[in-house]
Amino acid sequence: MEKPISRPMHGLADYAYVPLVALAPKLADFEKEKAAVTLCVLLSSGALAYSLGTKAEWGALRLLPFKKHLAIDFSAGLLALAAPWLFGFAKHKKARNTFLVMGVISLLASSLTKPEEMNE
Repeated sequence: MEKPISRPMHGLADYAYVPLVALAPKLADFEKEKAAVTLCVLLSSGALAYSLGTKAEWGALRLLPFKKHLAIDFSAGLLALAAPWLFGFAKHKKARNTFLVMGVISLLASSLTKPEEMNE
């Protein structure tokens, strides 16, 4: 199957993902769920850091190979899917469902992106 997401499109998605995850507790109304809020901060800041460090058109430092970036995205997606149960907020419907959506988005974005390294 031809993967439909190019490296530049993936970068755009990453830089949209970062503020959405950071703002998710406010947008989805789970600001009092401390573990979920903390994890949103960690996931969004981590995604920003490794996006800025990726060898891609949109990377500022260009240190991290793009295929490793995709592997981190995939791993972050798995973490987001498991987080409600791992960190004890599975009964908080809004937080749980937000993390499930975040996880699915990360898994889809990493799985549907062409894993082509940038030529420098």
